[in-house]
Amino acid sequence: MAATIANEPMTTEALLALPDDGVERWLIRGQLRESSNREKPMTVRNRFHSKVLASLTACLKNWRDTQAEPRGDVLSGEAGFRLTQDPDTTVGIDIAYVSPDVLARQTAETALVGGVPLLAVEILSPSDTVEEINEKIDAYLSVGVRMVWIVDPYRHTITIYSPQKPARLVAEGEELSGETVLPGFRVALADLFR
Repeated sequence: MAATIANEPMTTEALLALPDDGVERWLIRGQLRESSNREKPMTVRNRFHSKVLASLTACLKNWRDTQAEPRGDVLSGEAGFRLTQDPDTTVGIDIAYVSPDVLARQTAETALVGGVPLLAVEILSPSDTVEEINEKIDAYLSVGVRMVWIVDPYRHTITIYSPQKPARLVAEGEELSGETVLPGFRVALADLFR
């Protein structure tokens, strides 16, 4: 279960000022969340997580490179996003596709992306809890992320979440589509998890 530590809403600046002690932290509507795995505070990505992160990032980058200008961008590796302010929602996203409009608002001094990606991808790790993942899905959809993919590298499935639609499971033998959010993006799950 994610720990909640707060009396008043925390800001992103206060979050970033916390010690770099290996504990995974994020903000949801100004409330601090910390990884529930206290025995193993540092997040070490296993090879299954890392492999699908690299594979899906490459597929998205290849798709992005075929798009007309102006293009968005693909970010990966726990890219930092400040999704909302006052109260702040600040998270690290495994893989995200950011629209050209959001990219244009960033400056050279911007460490965290200020804004909402079109696509947020979370890749499950053994230490993830259902509560933590569900809270992130809800947070992403509530701020306007148009599509969320939850990737299970062990079962070779991806669950797609979109506003106002039921969740949809894509299994091996099927194809993952970017639908209207990423027009023309398609990849066979068998290729993705190979």
